[in-house]
Amino acid sequence: MENLQLPPGGILLGLGTDIIEVERIARAIERQGDRFLQRVFTEEERAYCFSHAYPHPHLAARFAAKEAVSKCFTTGIGADLGWKSVSIYHGQRQEPLVRLDEKGQVLLQRTGATGVLVTLSHTKISALAVAALVRAV
Repeated sequence: MENLQLPPGGILLGLGTDIIEVERIARAIERQGDRFLQRVFTEEERAYCFSHAYPHPHLAARFAAKEAVSKCFTTGIGADLGWKSVSIYHGQRQEPLVRLDEKGQVLLQRTGATGVLVTLSHTKISALAVAALVRAV
């Protein structure tokens, strides 16, 4: 979990995790198609995932990340934090990073946090995400 590190002197304010079966995401896409994809994932996330031959594990990892971040905030996905309020993208070393929309930024300020760290893992069967709400001091 190289990328999941507190800043020096940082404080952990919240922790969330989620695990999902990759097949669950594949079935949702079969049933709902683009409606599901556009409701849950940002354009950037869809482009990244569908650049892979088998996009479902990548989509599942991002789904789990959104859930894990919502657990950090103790809100779940709903009125305070939507599916696309959390977007996962990659840094220079291809590490997963979190981008928050306006709703997410409001929650970040409300909690006194300065950032959200995330780590992802997936196999052909399942995907896991761990997220940490942190404050730099």
